[in-house]
Amino acid sequence: MNSECSRRCLLMRGADVAAGLVLGGIVLTSCNNQSRKGADEKMASEMIAYCGLNCVKCPMYLATREKNAEKQRQMREQIAHYITKHFGTETRLEDITDCDGCMIKGGRLFSSCKNCQIRKCAAAKGLRNCAYCDKYPCEELSKFFNTEDIEGEAQKRLDTIKAGL
Repeated sequence: MNSECSRRCLLMRGADVAAGLVLGGIVLTSCNNQSRKGADEKMASEMIAYCGLNCVKCPMYLATREKNAEKQRQMREQIAHYITKHFGTETRLEDITDCDGCMIKGGRLFSSCKNCQIRKCAAAKGLRNCAYCDKYPCEELSKFFNTEDIEGEAQKRLDTIKAGL
């Protein structure tokens, strides 16, 4: 997995998971309904990325939607600091761009999301997400699950979707 994708994936694990990255106390939770209908509603409300991550928990996505300019600036500073500290890549405030989620067509994408090979592959195939691929899980996605999806949430989401197809 390249460092651009690693940064994107770490950020997308969310404010409630990325240790040391506090984004104004914002923590999103989701429905725990385990019925098929409930699972479908949960998947829709989470905005599932091609790889199974939840875009609405991504600090980049949250900062993009923050209406208070000062709070948004603070969130972006924390993201830049986190990337610099944990990936050894000097990241400035102006490097933190808006992101509407990796599924958006023609919208704003964080630079690491633009370079993600999983996203590029699934989008080129016209898939809703990787669970819809006949090669699921492919080698690239398996590497992601083993290195970036620490809690296993992305794989669980995609496995649930795949089981329902």
